[in-house]
Amino acid sequence: MVSFRLPLLFLCLLAGGNVQAQTSTHANVPYGTHERQVLDFYQAKAEKPTPLLFFVHGGGWMSGDKANPDFLGKCLENSISVASINYRLIADATAAKIDPPVKACLDDAARALQCVRSKAAEWHIDKERIGGCGGSAGGFTALWLAFHPDMADAKSADPISRESTRLSCVLAFVPQTTLDPKQMQAWIPNNQYGNHAFALGSMQEFLDKREALLPWIERFSPYALASADDPPVLLFYDNPPNLGQPYKDPPHSANFGAGIAEKLKAVGIEHVINYNNDYAHMRWPGLFGFLLEKLKAK
Repeated sequence: MVSFRLPLLFLCLLAGGNVQAQTSTHANVPYGTHERQVLDFYQAKAEKPTPLLFFVHGGGWMSGDKANPDFLGKCLENSISVASINYRLIADATAAKIDPPVKACLDDAARALQCVRSKAAEWHIDKERIGGCGGSAGGFTALWLAFHPDMADAKSADPISRESTRLSCVLAFVPQTTLDPKQMQAWIPNNQYGNHAFALGSMQEFLDKREALLPWIERFSPYALASADDPPVLLFYDNPPNLGQPYKDPPHSANFGAGIAEKLKAVGIEHVINYNNDYAHMRWPGLFGFLLEKLKAK
């Protein structure tokens, strides 16, 4: 049975402390008509418009909730506002006959980001300094937003659709970095993750239908989308990489980081990959330092 949920204690440690209750400034702000198309906004106190952390929860696009976004306390203490989103899950997309269902999850994240940007003046945020963050599938989604060409539609009659979907940086915890079944199994031979995103019953069926699905796979996979104009990223994995070898928890294997590392280097994306809490090669004492540098820089 594939597990999509990250342990709460693990997320607390990544965030640099205990998860503390914070009251959102605006709760359940709708960005669509579905009950899960809502977001919470936490306003940081500052004289000038603040940077913003855009948080996408994990759960394999099958479960999860926007409560307790990572780094919330640290962000507010450092004058960085936070938006945390819910989005339609695979089951919601399947019920609505959206094909492939993962499209709804990703499209919702893009729309939510555009909605946040459309409220920049009202919420006193700097729309040019928005960083993405998330764990597992949430990290995948944040990387997808960062690497996907801007989805803003300048000619749209809808002002939200005219907003950018690009990010200034991404910090992702144990993210998957591709939805190509062939690539995933080359990196992690025992991987059985990903077929659910396309409403397929097994990894073998996913492999059998790969060629027909390749246009969607390339449209959705951070690996395929990564290009020279994309923002800096920090990927965190709590295990060492061993590319081409099986892993006890395939969806969260560091091989997803090792697999995309050469692509990031080849196209020239600024990146850091932290394996197994190895901070020796980082210029920040902790993960939050990356966000602080990228979002607070003028």
